[in-house]
Amino acid sequence: MDSISTIILAASLMIIMLGMGLSLVVNDFKRIFIYPKAVLLGLTNQIVMLPILGFTLASLFPLQPEIAIGIMILAACPGGATSNLICHLAKGDIALSVTLTAISSFISILTIPFIVNFALQHFLDEGQMIELDILNTILQIMVITIIPVGIGMMIRKYKETFALRMEKPVRVASGIVMILVIVGITVKEKDNFVSYVQHAGLVALSLNTVTMLIGYYSAKIFNIRSQSAISIAIESGIQNGTLAITIAVVLLRNTSYAIAPAVYSLLMFFTGGIAIYFGNKKSRESLTTD
Repeated sequence: MDSISTIILAASLMIIMLGMGLSLVVNDFKRIFIYPKAVLLGLTNQIVMLPILGFTLASLFPLQPEIAIGIMILAACPGGATSNLICHLAKGDIALSVTLTAISSFISILTIPFIVNFALQHFLDEGQMIELDILNTILQIMVITIIPVGIGMMIRKYKETFALRMEKPVRVASGIVMILVIVGITVKEKDNFVSYVQHAGLVALSLNTVTMLIGYYSAKIFNIRSQSAISIAIESGIQNGTLAITIAVVLLRNTSYAIAPAVYSLLMFFTGGIAIYFGNKKSRESLTTD
C-alpha cells in the first residue's frame, strides 16, 4: 500500500480504538480485584497461551514465511471491539469481556514488539532479516491504540450521553473499515492472494478454534461459571485483526504479512457465530434449570 493508504489505515484503527474507549470506564480496570481468578486466567490465555499456540501452529504447518509471520503478528494482538460484541450476542459476561479487552490492550503494547521481532528472526532467512525498533514500536502502538482509548474514556466520563450515542455508529464504521481494508489487501496482493488464502486459511481457523476451546475448558477446569467461561473463550479466540493488519502494513510496510490476519478476520465471524449459538443455548439451559 502507498503512504496515503497506510495513513488512512492507521487513522481508521485510531477511530476504532476511540470507539472502544467510549465503552470503557475506570471500573472496568478495577474488576481484576473483584474477579481475580477469571481475569487472570483470561489474561494468561491472551498474553501467554495465544503466542505460544500461534508459534506452534506456524511451525507445524508448511507455511510460507509471510504467512507464518502474519500468524504470529495476529497472535500478538489479543482482544478488540469485535470480541466484546460477539460476547454480548453470546450472552457471556460482558463486563469481564470488556475488562479483558481493556487490560490486554494496555499490556500488549509492551509484548507486541518482542513477539513480532521473534517471528521475523525465526521465520525469515538471514538475507531478508528486518527488525522492529522496540521503543519506537511501543510509542507508535501507543499513539494508534492507547491514546485514542484514553480520549474515548475521557469523553465517556465527561460527555456520557454523547459517548453512548456514538458507540453504535463507531462500531458500524469499524466493520466497514475492516471490509475496505481486506478488499484493499486483496487488490494489492491479487497475484498471490489465492495461494496465500489456501495456505493461511487452515492455520488461521485452527488458531481461532483451538484458542476458543482452550479458553472455555480452562475456565471450566478452574470452576469459573459458564457465563464467564464463554467470555474467556471468546476473548482467547477472537483477536484484534485490525491491529494486526495495521502492524503489518503501517509498521512493517508489507501487505503480505497482513494476509493471515485478513483471512482470520473473515473466519472469526463464522466461529463467532458458532460461539453465539453455543452461548445462547447455554443461557436457555440455565434458565430451564433455574
